[in-house]
Amino acid sequence: MDSPLIFSFASIFGWAGPVIFAVMGETLTERAGVINLSLNGSIILAAMVGFAAASTTGSFTLGFLAGAAIGALVAMLIAFMSITLKQNQVAVGYVLAMATKSLAYFLGAAFVGKPVMQLPVVPLPILSKIPIIGPILFQQTILTYLSYLTVIACYFWIFKMRPGLTLQGIGERPAAAYVRGADVNRLRYIYTAVGGALVGVGGALYSLSVKTWNGQLSGIDGIGWIALAITIFGGWHPVKGAIGAYFFVLLQWLGITLQPVLPNVNSRIFQVAPFPLMILALLLVNIGNAEWVDRTLAGLPEDSRKLANKVLRGMRTTPPAALGIPFENE
Repeated sequence: MDSPLIFSFASIFGWAGPVIFAVMGETLTERAGVINLSLNGSIILAAMVGFAAASTTGSFTLGFLAGAAIGALVAMLIAFMSITLKQNQVAVGYVLAMATKSLAYFLGAAFVGKPVMQLPVVPLPILSKIPIIGPILFQQTILTYLSYLTVIACYFWIFKMRPGLTLQGIGERPAAAYVRGADVNRLRYIYTAVGGALVGVGGALYSLSVKTWNGQLSGIDGIGWIALAITIFGGWHPVKGAIGAYFFVLLQWLGITLQPVLPNVNSRIFQVAPFPLMILALLLVNIGNAEWVDRTLAGLPEDSRKLANKVLRGMRTTPPAALGIPFENE
């Protein structure tokens, strides 16, 4: 790394990897019409299982595969309860979020403090030599590069490929998609499992690269709720979701950076600050959908009203129309 500042920015992209995987996974799942509210507990359990598998076998590959399997399994439980048994997705997801978190801390107690190999940095030839950008983006771990590719792949899959159009259909108008030949519930199972696997990879990446497994002191709790908020913040769009993930990690980095500069401020404020700031950003994104905002803007001068409307239109998000609604083949 050329300087401490470049090293710091490179760290932001490395730390953002787990959040990127979680947001991409939830984006795919919710695009299909299923809400995986278990995200927080699923990430923690995947982090524990991935760490346990990697530290026991000495294999990063098995660690990430184990994390992906746990994420997919939890997601499939939600799919079964909500798609097949027609139970409330929000209630089921919340219960699983609490249960998986508790299970992770219970089963993971034996692995607290155990050493594990850390993912090595693999500079990309040629690209890593580009001034400034190279050291920041291309002197990372393999999984960080994979997080970049996941964002690109999700974008092209959803918006540029025919299966992506079907995915949008089963989340927006499942009846119309069914008439056109789509097996709505089967596809919802598939996308929920794939999304859950990506969430699991994100969890394993936390304990095998960004942090380590240290039980309740691992600092992972709460990331799943943030990933859910970022999915909404990004309007269920992979690129916007990735921007939200990097923004959140930037806030975390600023908290660490500002702590020694402002020693009189309680350190807990810097640790907690990114979470309410992301919630505030989420509120600002969704405030444009409120009717009272339109009434307020109507009283502004024309130039100001046009500018405000333009900004709000760019910020507005609309969830998939059939999100959380079970579909029955007629």
